[in-house]
Amino acid sequence: MTITKVCPQSAQSCPADPYLRCMLVPMSTGIAQALKDLANAKALAASATRRLAHADLTAGQAAYLALLTEDMTQELTRTQVHAATALRSTGAHKLDQESFQAVTDLGPDPTIEEIEAAKGRTTTGRTHFKDAKGLMAGWLDIPRSTATARLVQADCLLGGVDEAGEPTEPWLPELAVQFQDPGIDPRLVASAAMKLHSVRKDLGEGKAAEAKKQQLQAESAAFLRSEPKSARKHINDLVAQVKAGKRPLKALLDGIGFFKRGMRKGLVEYLIRVLPSQSAYIEAYFANLDNPSTVAGNRQGLKDVDAQFTGEETSDWDDEDSKPDWAKDRPGDEDVDDIEDDPPGEGLNPDAEDPRSQGDGHRPVWEDEDHQPEGDSSEPGPASGEWEDLKPERRRLVGFMALLMSERKPNGSSPDQQAGLASSQVSIILDWEKLQRKMEDFAVTSSGILLSPGEARTALCTAGVLPVVLNGKSLPLDLGRTQRLFSKAQVRALRAAYRGCSYPGCSMPAQRCEADHLDPWEKGGCTDINSAVLNCLIHHAARHCGLFHAVKIPGSRPMVLLPPELDPEQKLRVNTYFMTPAEALEAEALAEETTVQWRAGLLDVEIAEP
Repeated sequence: MTITKVCPQSAQSCPADPYLRCMLVPMSTGIAQALKDLANAKALAASATRRLAHADLTAGQAAYLALLTEDMTQELTRTQVHAATALRSTGAHKLDQESFQAVTDLGPDPTIEEIEAAKGRTTTGRTHFKDAKGLMAGWLDIPRSTATARLVQADCLLGGVDEAGEPTEPWLPELAVQFQDPGIDPRLVASAAMKLHSVRKDLGEGKAAEAKKQQLQAESAAFLRSEPKSARKHINDLVAQVKAGKRPLKALLDGIGFFKRGMRKGLVEYLIRVLPSQSAYIEAYFANLDNPSTVAGNRQGLKDVDAQFTGEETSDWDDEDSKPDWAKDRPGDEDVDDIEDDPPGEGLNPDAEDPRSQGDGHRPVWEDEDHQPEGDSSEPGPASGEWEDLKPERRRLVGFMALLMSERKPNGSSPDQQAGLASSQVSIILDWEKLQRKMEDFAVTSSGILLSPGEARTALCTAGVLPVVLNGKSLPLDLGRTQRLFSKAQVRALRAAYRGCSYPGCSMPAQRCEADHLDPWEKGGCTDINSAVLNCLIHHAARHCGLFHAVKIPGSRPMVLLPPELDPEQKLRVNTYFMTPAEALEAEALAEETTVQWRAGLLDVEIAEP
């Protein structure tokens, strides 16, 4: 059926889709109708929320509710920025008192005529608000910081207004296009715009500054398109690199240190600034401290150490009577001290085995001291789940205090390993080709921290730093069918190469991951580097349950294929979370190219069995 509408302005007829507004209706009527639609949408959303609040939803309906809610939130993000632009461009803060009252009187269910009548009058006299930001804060009760952010986002993504009142083009035109793209989360785009806007003074002036801005914008847009889960992190890294600039070493050394900020809210605050190479040691220390399957990360041990400083009792029960039945001693039971009530793994099912037996095919990843992850010098103790709710920040402080309070042995060697005392092993990946081309990211730690040439040279000369050479022949990294378990050298190489879990967007570092056979051992698979990935406990089990697939690519690192319900585009993906921005862009480009070749039948990939 074709509906014909007559445009009063042109007196011409035009065909129109019954579900679309005719673009030739009078402008004022179209605007009034759009505002009426928003008012109706608000009323419908409020009504639906009231009805669903106490409804007996099924799991599928609850999931659809959450999906619709997030989709509406994304659309509202666009609307909020458009509203900020409209307030500023129309000078709405100059509305007189009668106009503000008329707008307030419209209420939640106005008619088209009432909306058209509420055009408002601006005045050159004194008004309630100085500018659009003041209007948003004083009348709409929007926090001033939020109002400022929306106006900045409007400048970047929609355009602003110059001193003469003339409209200006968006400061970030490429992101402006993405902001209107329904397939991209506008919240991520708005956040990226704020980040890039924060470095406008660091870019300088002239053509070089404009070129740098365009490069930042293009790289940010690429991250938003290819892998939104890691985009925020990589854009933050891009901005940090610009703000750091090429500062001389003396300037960097003048800024590092441990600074006492004083007493605030009963706590003493310190600020610590370190070089990237020093940060690598700290990150490695915390990685082992956060790992419940290491001695250093033993949860019950950390709790005992914490009690030394806080004075809190280590028992969760005041007395025997307050204990639940399962925790009480019963006749015939073994000594409670000799029983591990809780599994020594973080986030594991209570019925699961020791995480050392959670390897590929539910077999151990390591069996003895020679196959334990780096940082383990003895059997890990029980990791009680009682202390898992403690914030990582506090656990790390406990480890730091344990390090300060530890006593050295008479010969000056390190104390025996205990809860809170972790080893800081740092792997540095040197890219010879990038070094030859004098690229900034030729030296990167296994946690993705960039090192300067000086820091890299210093680190390589420091005792305790173990160089990891990829593609070298120093160690036999392919064991074939001679051994089921991955060797310590293999695990070290995998950690250096992949740096963390293979699942896109997962932030679990390599020290917390398990080596996973892509070719099942029980079906003739080999214990070789090219058929192995790192997966955290959750995604290791998820892959074996068929919730996603690992894909072996000839001459490349394995990639991941998510199920259609999570990735309708069915693209091959790589987890770039632990990569530098330059590495991430390169990896995403490779994944895009590999996907195209795979779909065209030009590449023989192999989807690994669960």
